[in-house]
Amino acid sequence: MEVRVDKYLFAMRIYKTRSIAADACKKGRVTMNGVQLKPARTFHVGDVFSVRKGPITYTYRVLQLSEHRLGAKLVPDYMRDITAPDQLELLELARLAGQTGRDRGTGRPTKKDRREIETFLSDDYDPLFDTFDDDEE
Repeated sequence: MEVRVDKYLFAMRIYKTRSIAADACKKGRVTMNGVQLKPARTFHVGDVFSVRKGPITYTYRVLQLSEHRLGAKLVPDYMRDITAPDQLELLELARLAGQTGRDRGTGRPTKKDRREIETFLSDDYDPLFDTFDDDEE
């Protein structure tokens, strides 16, 4: 049995729609052995392919084939994620870089916040000699 690349990517929940999966193939984001895959190419059991999403390249091995979209809990039975640890580290670094330290929904920093941030980021800032007066607030 064989399954089209775009159908398989959609069925395994890598992409939300089959047309998005086909577009990713056309843009060269889906590769196998360094060769870009076309949407109509077929997968067989045991194939190893890579999908580039943002800065990370995910690598998967085909365990079973299915043309129909699966529930998320069934996907590990059909496909194994064999992404390299260095790629997963990039994902973790990108996630950490997105955290700015402000609570979500608190709005833009105030003028006082901006001054504190600038002081903190300046070269001559030394946290050991910083004095905080809680009574002034």
